[in-house]
Amino acid sequence: MKTVAIIDYGMGNLHSVGKAVEHVAPDLRVEVTSDPAVVREADRVILPGVGAIRDCMAEIRRLGVDELVREVSRDRPLLGICVGMQALLTRSEENQGVDCIGLFPGSVDFFGNELREGDLRLKVPHMGWNEVWQNRQAAHPIWHDIPDGERFYFVHSYYVAASNAATIGRVHYGVDAAAALARDNIVAVQFHPEKSHKAGLQLLKNFIAWPGANS
Repeated sequence: MKTVAIIDYGMGNLHSVGKAVEHVAPDLRVEVTSDPAVVREADRVILPGVGAIRDCMAEIRRLGVDELVREVSRDRPLLGICVGMQALLTRSEENQGVDCIGLFPGSVDFFGNELREGDLRLKVPHMGWNEVWQNRQAAHPIWHDIPDGERFYFVHSYYVAASNAATIGRVHYGVDAAAALARDNIVAVQFHPEKSHKAGLQLLKNFIAWPGANS
């Protein structure tokens, strides 16, 4: 039986992600695990994340998850979710600046305390449903059967600029931000697919079906 490993480093919506994957892929074994051996044996890997990047990266490094993610992403699909996506960038300016795993070049920046859309002041964090616009020039299988402009659920105060070369989906909230990134066997989303109802479940289903770029 093929398996999906959801990496448990103490900083993710593990139960929600696991249940969502089980729903879209009932024939797969879903393992929520901190055991590197189990992750290495999995056919697909998910890196979730919530909370402050300083705490996430501290646990990621303490448990060797950074090297594990680099290793497994070479030959199988890997999905980063929310702070799990941000952890894959080079650096975040959160917590006075934190070095991250570096599988995507670029920085994670603060929306700011004076974020505006015209005369309207926007609340930070960006929390709630928002449209995601796909990069049609770099179509990715993760968007299969998901309409352009579909709404997903976001909760974040820090963002990756949509101008990042790896961007395959963008969201607008005062600024254009990356909603999804992709490179080789890695795809990562800023929103929470496990909280995004039908569209989020479809995205997880697409990830399970995607063989990866190196297949």
